[in-house]
Amino acid sequence: MPRPRRCRRIGCYPDHWRFVPEDGEAAETVVLSLDEFETIRLIDREGMTQEQCAVQMGVARTTVTAIYDSARRKLARFLTDGLTLRIAGGNYSLSDDEHKMKIQQKGIDQMRIAVTYENGEIFQHFGHTAQFKIYDAQDGKIVSSQVVDTNGSGHGALAGSLKGGQVDELLCGGIAMGARSELEEAGIKLYPGCSGSADEAAAALAAGTLSFDPDAHCDHHGHGEEGHSCGDHEEGHCGHHGHGEGHHGHGEDGHCGHHGHGEGGHCGHHDHGEGGHCGRHGRD
Repeated sequence: MPRPRRCRRIGCYPDHWRFVPEDGEAAETVVLSLDEFETIRLIDREGMTQEQCAVQMGVARTTVTAIYDSARRKLARFLTDGLTLRIAGGNYSLSDDEHKMKIQQKGIDQMRIAVTYENGEIFQHFGHTAQFKIYDAQDGKIVSSQVVDTNGSGHGALAGSLKGGQVDELLCGGIAMGARSELEEAGIKLYPGCSGSADEAAAALAAGTLSFDPDAHCDHHGHGEEGHSCGDHEEGHCGHHGHGEGHHGHGEDGHCGHHGHGEGGHCGHHDHGEGGHCGRHGRD
């Protein structure tokens, strides 16, 4: 019987997930796994030795050597052949101590909703939100809520915090493409393009009646950078970048139901099973 694979511990999700040549996207894409990315970050960016990297990732030094060599070969192909590079997947777990939000345990059969939050409203810039309001829903109704401060900065840290906090779904205003990739990797369903009361929007999502704009995005990471603003919305739950009054839901009748998940998985990809077991994309 083969020995079970051990999850490689990573500190955070990257803020950038895709790189293309300046003259356009290449026909071939190199995929760098999250655990491969972590060895590059720790050894080449942070200056750790392979022994120190192994301790940080919770694996043997020989395992780190193999992962690091694979990552370097992929980066060499990406640079010398002018390929597209994408970061995705891998046999990894997020560091619980760094990313777990200090909130109560989610109940069985409950859905956990996070909302970018400021003064009762949905904050319009995911990457700059200072707080999330966390709602637990059951049988189509909100049963509890709590406001928590965000841990760390940058899209990757925020996505890691949400996954560590057992969040299933996120409501927000504008959000960049990189952050979308992080949330997808974390198995968190996204409802962007929302504005107005956080409590009302969360209640609508729990009831399966929320209208939202799946194409809402934020092209810049600063408030008002280069004349851009993501926050100029009409009142109500939805509407983004001058879509006019009312809701602009997509899909059948503009509604979306909720998607319940199990408890607590912190490892791998789209794995919400109990106990933090490794998800798919396992590698030796």
